Amino acid sequence: MMKASVKGKYDGGKSTGVGSVAFNAGDIKLRATMTDATFVAGPTLNGLSLAVEKPGFFMVEYNVPKKDVRFQFMNTVRVAEKPLNLTYIHSRADNRTIVDGSLVVDSANKVSANYMVGTNNCKLKYTYAHGRVATFEPCYDFAKNAWDFAVSRRVYGDDVVKATYQTSTKLLGVEWSRNSKSTGSFKVCASVNLAEEVKTPKLIAETTWNLEI
Repeated sequence: MMKASVKGKYDGGKSTGVGSVAFNAGDIKLRATMTDATFVAGPTLNGLSLAVEKPGFFMVEYNVPKKDVRFQFMNTVRVAEKPLNLTYIHSRADNRTIVDGSLVVDSANKVSANYMVGTNNCKLKYTYAHGRVATFEPCYDFAKNAWDFAVSRRVYGDDVVKATYQTSTKLLGVEWSRNSKSTGSFKVCASVNLAEEVKTPKLIAETTWNLEI
């Protein structure tokens, strides 16, 4: 079966689009992703990427115009009988390696970390889920020596309202999203920088349509 998705994004008066087509070949998934840059000036290779993926194990993505390859490997190990999910990501062009891990303590508590190898860019996040209704996520950024906070709450079934605050930039954000297989998904984000003298809100809207061919 072939699956297609189209995502539209509105960001401060500028509209962009991304489309992808994927189909399964046994345990392997093949995907092609294109942006609006691929078609605006006629069919080109701009914004085109090709990927081969085995969900839960690995993904290899090739950015055609940049001639860049990104490798991603996933694995799960047990630590004190708890699942530790590990992800290794390497981009060849900029020689950047990221290691991401999350330890699921129980159904309500999770600890995760994201580290860029060779730098002090490391984030440590704790997630607490209060039932299926609310989620609290404090995150410490070692590079910025600062905390980020996020609180989300499920409303009206498929809808989620999320509030975020970055202490390093004093950026306050509110997000309303919906992820539904029947009606598609969308996300509307509003943010304001409390450190600016003139506090002008910034609005971003995204919507995604999924099709099965």
